Amino acid sequence: MKRFKNILVVCEEASNIQPALQRALLLAQANGAQVTLMDVLDAAPGDFARIFAALPGARAAEVENKVLEYHQNRLEQLAEPFRAAGIPVQKTLQQGTAFLKIIQQVLREDHDLLIKGVHARGSGAAILFRGFDLHLLRKCPCPVWIIKDESGATSSHIMAAVDPDPEDETRNALGQTVMQLSTTLAEIDDANLHVVNAWRLQEESTLRHGRIAMPPDELDKILDRECRNSEWRLNTLLKEFPDATGRRVVHHLKGMAGEIIPNYAEENGIDTIVTGTVGRTGISGFFIGNTAETILSRVDCSVIALKPPGFISPVTLENETAA
Repeated sequence: MKRFKNILVVCEEASNIQPALQRALLLAQANGAQVTLMDVLDAAPGDFARIFAALPGARAAEVENKVLEYHQNRLEQLAEPFRAAGIPVQKTLQQGTAFLKIIQQVLREDHDLLIKGVHARGSGAAILFRGFDLHLLRKCPCPVWIIKDESGATSSHIMAAVDPDPEDETRNALGQTVMQLSTTLAEIDDANLHVVNAWRLQEESTLRHGRIAMPPDELDKILDRECRNSEWRLNTLLKEFPDATGRRVVHHLKGMAGEIIPNYAEENGIDTIVTGTVGRTGISGFFIGNTAETILSRVDCSVIALKPPGFISPVTLENETAA
């Protein structure tokens, strides 16, 4: 499946950019895609003039031009491997609030994938999901792939974290999107695909140990029914995605997804997780569920975060200059 055709790579200087560039290059080759390299200066137009106003004569404008020229030249150097591989590549350098500019770029140019490297500490170690990344994960309408440096350009063990429900159109569509992407990526990378679904009985502890104190045999029957229903929902989803490589394993695990998924990822050497991010709060601006945010805060690998079909970002192109 040629899914991605218009890839945006965030070339933040403080991030581990090389793995992100390598992944974008391989994906562009596999999908026949074009690539845009983007950098954002965290200063609105005119800010440099005020910052350097104390410099004599034309020095303020000269320093501002040199700063802009440095970033333009850096983007040009980063674009060279794409040109050498025959991949159409564009560059854009913008000024303003980074996450707003990036999401507006996605909206304006209809990018279908955003790739960026994790933020790097001064020592070279990586920090996953700082505030800037979470803004993108929550509000960017296209898939966001945040790549950890150790994972390299390809993945060996990919996890599809799914929570399907045929009776919930949004939830089920998101599960299908997760499976489509993870299956395709596993084929491209010749990777093992781990499909993980966590299930649980709401308020089980209260029913078993609380004041209700339901008889154990009754509670066990309810648990068994919930397990079978959950397993049926999972199998219904998987029927749409045959295991073409024979390298897929499926795990239907009892417990909280916020605990099951990070623990499984660590214990099984998962280097890329594909998961959905959707909140059920109904509150405007909450576009990532509590479970998804818990998972993202605990994992230490690359993550591809997907929105459900029909997702509308709270960021718009209106008043773009003011933003």
